[in-house]
Amino acid sequence: MADQTSSVAITPTTSSDNTPPLATSSRPPLLIPQLPDDVAVQCIARVPRSYHLSLSLVSKLWRYTIRSPHFFATRSLLHSTQQSLYLNIRHNSSFKWYHHPNPNPTDKGPLSPLPPIPIQPVGPAYAVLGPKIYLIGGSINDIPSASVWILDCRVNKWEIGPKMRVGREFAAAETVNGKIYVMGGCLVDNRTRSVNWAEIFDPAVGAWCPLPSSSVDAKDKWMHANAVIDGKIYAMADRGGVVYDVAEMEWGRVPKRLDLGWRGRAAVIDGVLYCYDYLGKIRGYDVEKDAWKELRGVEKGLPKFLCGATMVDLDGRLCVVWECKEGGGGGGGGKTMDIMCAEIEVRKDKDGGLSGSILWVDAILSVPVGSSILHCMAVAL
Repeated sequence: MADQTSSVAITPTTSSDNTPPLATSSRPPLLIPQLPDDVAVQCIARVPRSYHLSLSLVSKLWRYTIRSPHFFATRSLLHSTQQSLYLNIRHNSSFKWYHHPNPNPTDKGPLSPLPPIPIQPVGPAYAVLGPKIYLIGGSINDIPSASVWILDCRVNKWEIGPKMRVGREFAAAETVNGKIYVMGGCLVDNRTRSVNWAEIFDPAVGAWCPLPSSSVDAKDKWMHANAVIDGKIYAMADRGGVVYDVAEMEWGRVPKRLDLGWRGRAAVIDGVLYCYDYLGKIRGYDVEKDAWKELRGVEKGLPKFLCGATMVDLDGRLCVVWECKEGGGGGGGGKTMDIMCAEIEVRKDKDGGLSGSILWVDAILSVPVGSSILHCMAVAL
């Protein structure tokens, strides 16, 4: 495997957290004695993500290495990346972020709080691109913003990103083929907003550009759900929704059956879109057959009608996160409540149906009563 990646370039410089430390001789130090750095990096890259904090304490050189883009590229090449769970929780007017490298209860460590975002917009869109979470737009003092904030999950720090061409709130955003697509969130009341109703961000260019959408009949402002299925972006509005085929660069309308059955936040696994229906059951939508099917086998393990639940694809498993309104809170006298999490292994049955096996259910976080889950995301690290 050593020929798949190049060696880490370690050059003498200042000894901050994000740069290599000063060498003590004319020859840069080795990560592991007697091993070339490219081999050492591949050894370290195989260590599970949950141990990276401990690894960073070995030395400044190790801390620099495990935070470098080359290190994460190596983990990807070795198929060693793991999905970390990130949650955005709102309580009153405050927004808090938490993460865990592995929410499975066999790892008893609590979710860790993240630094707050410098500006906390209302109704932003979210997108995950590589090891970064993009918080896009949202309103500040009731004014839609064009700002983009980026959480670098490798070091859990916020940075300002390139601004969009127009301000947005409650837009839809998705990532396809390494680019971010954003739709809606703005009133189409002038030519500028009409042309920029949809935008695309290419990190290689570092700027947003208009995504041609002249064929879209109704350019809705409010987008309440979105997902990517087989390379097509589905963005739901109050009146139906739109589909954008990235490969063909064509717009279409959301199938009526999908529109009628899609409720709340959803997750896509193996080409099937899962969400809760109005009866409180998890259903999956098969695009090819244009049909909704109940997810069998999970009825007894999960509560019904989780209107505040959110879902995400966590390493190919359906991860459901919801607010536990009854009890909980670790003895807080009714002042706190639990955020619950369940991991479900989903599969397509031979009869064309869908089945699931609940792997575990547990409380992963205690928050003040009245808090709500805004979003959950999975980031490969």
